[in-house]
Amino acid sequence: MKKTIVRILTAYFILVSGLSAAQQPAPQTARQALLEMFFSKTPGTFEKHLPQATRAALPKTGTYPPFLSGFSLLTSQMAARGQQLQTFEAGPTLVMVDDTQAHSKFEITVERDDLRGDEDQIDLSFHVAKDGESQNAGAKFGLTFTMKQETGIWRLNEISLTVGVSLTDPEFLKTLSTKLAAAPSQPASGHATFVAPNVAMSAANGSAAVASVRTLNTAEISYAATFPARGFTCTLSDLGGMGGGGGVTERQAMLIDPRLASGKKNGYVFSLSGCNGTPATRFNITAEPANPGAGTRAFCSDESAVIRFSADGKASSCLNAGTRLQ
Repeated sequence: MKKTIVRILTAYFILVSGLSAAQQPAPQTARQALLEMFFSKTPGTFEKHLPQATRAALPKTGTYPPFLSGFSLLTSQMAARGQQLQTFEAGPTLVMVDDTQAHSKFEITVERDDLRGDEDQIDLSFHVAKDGESQNAGAKFGLTFTMKQETGIWRLNEISLTVGVSLTDPEFLKTLSTKLAAAPSQPASGHATFVAPNVAMSAANGSAAVASVRTLNTAEISYAATFPARGFTCTLSDLGGMGGGGGVTERQAMLIDPRLASGKKNGYVFSLSGCNGTPATRFNITAEPANPGAGTRAFCSDESAVIRFSADGKASSCLNAGTRLQ
């Protein structure tokens, strides 16, 4: 009888222990922490996933860092335009933005999730599609987030950005072939051998210019969110300042790299204009080839974040009657 009671009690405690363990939430993964960091609406969540040393160094202004403010505002604008944003804690897709009005889709996919002990390296790539067809044109944009465990919390320890063009990518080869077919015929001479490299460089510069225009769009939104009394800025150097020392100010918001802040990058010349009013509620961005060999198209955008282009390579044509980049 005693043995029976002992067995019953043992089975009961095993059952209770199992139920208690089942009720305990699974530990948060680095991927879940990354999504929570950038997409949670709970105040303080972003800082929660910063290293303690970084949190201690942040100025005690009572506001989020500029890049977070800009990202949150950009997300709100996408929702206002009818774009549906989804995040995924598992699977190949991390973030998906579906714009039903423009029949376009933007995806951030996970190329690698390499967990090693208390460190996890997550490699992401970006993809844009229009009517089901890729619009990347061979350009590859990637972000690597290195997450580390600190006091039981996954924290963002390092970020790296990569931009590249694969010379064997089918999309790039299709763009290259199209441009070669449209290029004027040349006499049979040694000079003809330079046509393909020049066109390839032009295509690569154009892809990089579009990426820079997107960067400037995001930077402007971040700047206006950080300095609402001033609004947008039409001075490129105001968006720069990385590596200059000191904190974030209206004259060095530390939102873009020094090359882009100088106005010249990857064969293109960038400029800002149209910042009227106080605070400024509008702006124009233009990207024009520095010379005919650097690129064939000019690009432009404004506070709507829509990017347009002009085939004649002139910024003025783009602003006046540019074609929306598909």
